[in-house]
Amino acid sequence: MGKIIAIANQKGGVGKTTSAINLAASLAVLEYKTLLVDADPQANSTSGLGLNPNEIKKGIYECMVEGMDPNLAIVKNELKYLDILPSHIDLVGAEVEMVSIERREEKMKDSLLKIKDNYDFIIIDCSPSLGLITINSLTAADSVIIPVQCEYFALEGLGKLLNTIKIIQTRLNQKLEIEGILLTLYDSRTSLGNQVVEEVRTHFKNIAFSTIIPRNVKLSESPSFGLPAIVHDAESKGAISYLNLAHEILAKNHLSK
Repeated sequence: MGKIIAIANQKGGVGKTTSAINLAASLAVLEYKTLLVDADPQANSTSGLGLNPNEIKKGIYECMVEGMDPNLAIVKNELKYLDILPSHIDLVGAEVEMVSIERREEKMKDSLLKIKDNYDFIIIDCSPSLGLITINSLTAADSVIIPVQCEYFALEGLGKLLNTIKIIQTRLNQKLEIEGILLTLYDSRTSLGNQVVEEVRTHFKNIAFSTIIPRNVKLSESPSFGLPAIVHDAESKGAISYLNLAHEILAKNHLSK
């Protein structure tokens, strides 16, 4: 049975979608069967893997709101071991439509349980909010990765997210664990970046990943080609960093090939 990892932070611009796409692709390159779930109405993970969200007719929205079999919505990727469950703009309305639905916080969990056995890893790209879709994602997940950018106000809002995780652990998903805090957008040339790294590792030394994701042009431009960085430029610092992250997660979960 596969492990479901949500990538969540209510702050925008922290490298959440970049991390979802490139971690999923790195696990796939290492020949672990991986599904990327785009649970963000902006559908950036969908477009980042070369799909046009405007042309998506079946996605995570239909699975959660209409109860569609997720197998009917999954799209194959050019990477042999990578699939995507895409998103489109209708997901924006899902939170309103689901308000009166019984067990509304568990609709994504219900969908993913149908396919969990088909994958080694399921990576969920959460929306940049703490709304019902993100709560669904965390309720469905076995663990959560929290990306934190190496910039001013980096820890702003992190306490709120950690509190939300605790509430979900208490009320909806007792098995939810923190996979780790991932430092992103790191620039070694700035004292601020180094200061944030030191601060996070001081306060969260037991859960901060050793891998740090740098600012990298190839990471920024690869979505415009509809490709993960490891396909766009496998030798770029960004691609290598996410491959290192994948190895770190595999080691943490006692997996290796």
